[in-house]
Amino acid sequence: MRIAFIVQRYGIDVAGGSEALCRHVAERLAQFHKIEVLTTCAKDYITWRNEYTEGIENINGVLVRRFKVDRVRDLKKFNPFTQRLFSEPHTEIDEVRWIEDQGPYVPKLLNFIKNHKDDYEIFVFFTYRYYPSFFGLPLVYEKSILIPTAEDEPTLNLNINKSFFCLPKAIIYLTEEEKNTLIRRFNTQNILNDIIGMGLTIPENVKGERFKKKYKLSHDFILYIGRVDGNKGCNQLFDYFIRYKQNNPSNLKLVLIGNAVIEIPNSPDILHLGFLPENDKFDGIIAAKIVIMPSEFESYSIVVTEAWALGTPTVVNERCAVLKGHCLRSNAGLYYADYNEFVECINLLVSDNELGKRLGKNGKAYVEANYNWDRVEGKYLALFEMVGGVNFSHGNE
Repeated sequence: MRIAFIVQRYGIDVAGGSEALCRHVAERLAQFHKIEVLTTCAKDYITWRNEYTEGIENINGVLVRRFKVDRVRDLKKFNPFTQRLFSEPHTEIDEVRWIEDQGPYVPKLLNFIKNHKDDYEIFVFFTYRYYPSFFGLPLVYEKSILIPTAEDEPTLNLNINKSFFCLPKAIIYLTEEEKNTLIRRFNTQNILNDIIGMGLTIPENVKGERFKKKYKLSHDFILYIGRVDGNKGCNQLFDYFIRYKQNNPSNLKLVLIGNAVIEIPNSPDILHLGFLPENDKFDGIIAAKIVIMPSEFESYSIVVTEAWALGTPTVVNERCAVLKGHCLRSNAGLYYADYNEFVECINLLVSDNELGKRLGKNGKAYVEANYNWDRVEGKYLALFEMVGGVNFSHGNE
């Protein structure tokens, strides 16, 4: 089958959960079907400025079609509009306009979908909250698969989602919690679906000591990987960690891997390494005492499962149902709801090496059982066959 993957950004140097999911799945499934990615020339998700060249390129065996974004996002107008939209009464017209402003605004991509609708058996849309999916999926709803990567966040409350989530031929959920949230909100229970997640590929030559030597780390550290952003819980993480160090003096550090969009406190105990190559990231995970995920809004969390695949215990925010669910099912991580519980989690793992090893062992078993590529590929291929080859009833009809 010829299958189109639609995602807002795409590239080896693009950091983002749904973008990483799209790239890894595309590369794995390209051995079974003709996978093409329809995306934009944007690399930066804040402005959507065109940085890649428009046209066709091949990335790791996957054909990628890039379309120019027609306008960059004007944050001076967009941010106040967003605040009003989510705090004041408004119309669905306002919500549609917000999706257009949210971007990336790329009508050429929509026109391509409309004009080449019959060239593909299936269209797979990654994440629900951006312009390409919201306006593109309705054009091919009868042959569409939505991978919503939905988090229990304000965007999910928009009224326009009620009709949108009833459109796809099938939905791929990443976790049981995500599925339950969408069924509760939008009655998606009658739409063909599966819970799949993402398979993990861990390099063989992973060495923690190499990471410590390269970045001059001689003591234990907690590792955060991802966009350094308030929306990811980083401001609270900084506050908790600085308070923790004041009340619990030690050599423990907080190491950050990822691009920063907020100011990072000037502290000798916090080290920001920026965006790193994949090999360095995995070396860092296995070198870390703890991998932490402070976000309240996650639909899966690749970082947490990567940590467990390498046997590193995690500490996560209890307010995120997905992360807490992972921890409960795997018995591989601890979770906190406030500062005092944060302190207890850190102290337990810093002081008890055997506990960390047991949690890490549980994490490895959980990832192998649920997120090995053979299992993930099989589920994707089965769903592709049903959507592309069998006439299922549509949605709630």
